[in-house]
Amino acid sequence: MALDPETFSQLLDTVERFVRERLIPAEEQVAETDEIPAEILAEMRELGLYGLSVPEAFGGLGLSMSEEVEVCFRLGLTSPAFRSAIGTNVGIGSQGIVIDGTEEQKAYWLPRIASGETIASFALTEPEAGSDAASLRTTARKDGDHYVVNGTKRFITNSPHAGVFTLMARTGGAGAGGISAFLVPAGTPGIRIGKRDRKMGQRGAHTADVIFEDCRVPASAIIGGREGQGFKTAMKTLDKGRLHIAAICVGVAERLIEESVRYARERKQFGQAIGEFQLIQAMLADSRTETYAARSMVKDAARRRDAGEVISMEASCCKLFASEMVGRVADRAVQIYGGSGYVADYPVERFYRDVRLFRLYEGTSQVQQIVIARQMLKEG
Repeated sequence: MALDPETFSQLLDTVERFVRERLIPAEEQVAETDEIPAEILAEMRELGLYGLSVPEAFGGLGLSMSEEVEVCFRLGLTSPAFRSAIGTNVGIGSQGIVIDGTEEQKAYWLPRIASGETIASFALTEPEAGSDAASLRTTARKDGDHYVVNGTKRFITNSPHAGVFTLMARTGGAGAGGISAFLVPAGTPGIRIGKRDRKMGQRGAHTADVIFEDCRVPASAIIGGREGQGFKTAMKTLDKGRLHIAAICVGVAERLIEESVRYARERKQFGQAIGEFQLIQAMLADSRTETYAARSMVKDAARRRDAGEVISMEASCCKLFASEMVGRVADRAVQIYGGSGYVADYPVERFYRDVRLFRLYEGTSQVQQIVIARQMLKEG
C-alpha cells in the first residue's frame, strides 16, 4: 500500500464527504449546462484527485491499484462526468509515461499532470480503428529529427481541455509493431480540435475529434525514446484503466441501489410501501448480489496486480462483468421507479443513459470477451 492505513482512511472519508456534499448537489447543474463548475474542478485539484496514480516523487499520491479502486468506489457514487474530468490524468493519459516514459519525460510531464495544471488526453481511437486498435492509420513520417503527423482521432476524452496528447501513430509497417507513442503538447501547430460530440449521456464529460495536419513532433517526444513500442504501451495502460472503470461501475451501481431502496421505502401503492412487494424485493436483491460480486472481483484483481501478477484476463473479466452489471442495475432502478424513472425529475433516468457508455469505452464488452477467451485458450 502506498499510504499508511490511517492516512488512507482519512483520504477515503474526505473523498466520500466531497462527493456527497459538493458533487451530488451539483449533478443537475452539470447535466443542464454540460459544464463542471470551475470552482469544483479547482477543489478536485486541491484534493489531489488528478494525481491519484502518479508516483509521489512527481507530486502525486502514488496510490496502489487496491487503493485506487477504493477511491473509485466512492467517486462512482456521483455523476460519471466528475470522474471523467480527472480520469485521463489518473489513467490512460498519464500511465504510459509512468510505465514506459524516459526520466526526462516523467520529470517534465508528471508533476503537471498530478497537479491538474495539465490535462492529459489519450489519442488512440480513429474513425476506422477503435476496437481493432492495431489497424490505426494516423501516420508519423520521419523528417530529420522530427516526425510529421497526419490523421484524425475520434471520441477523444477531454480533448477540448487537453494540454498534452498521448498520441498513437504509425511509424512503421502494418500491424501493432509499427505503432509508436508520442507526447504532443496540445498547442503544437497542426493540431485542430473538432466540435464537441453530442452524446446520449455523461453531459459535462467532453469528447471531440483531434485532427493532425502536418504536425511536426520532435523525435524526443516518443515515449521511452523507442519506435514501435506504442501498442505495447497502450495495452499496459488499458489493463489498469479497465480495473479503474470497473470500480467506477461498482460505485454507480451502489448509488443506484441507494436511490432504489429510498424510493421503495417511500413510494406507496395498494396501501403500502412498494418495498413490501416481493417482486420489488427481488430486483433489489439481484442488484445487491451483482454489485457485491463485481466489487469482490475488482478488489481481487487489484490485489493481484499490486502483487506483480499479469492480470490482463482478470482486468477484462472485471470490465466485462461490472459494465454489464451496472446496466442491469440501472434498468432495475428505472423499473422500480415505474413511470417516474422515465422522467428527468429523478436521477435514475440520467444514470440509465450515463452507464451505457461503460460497455463501450476502454474496450467494448465484445473485445473483453475476446481477450478473456484467447487467454483461456492460450493457457489451455
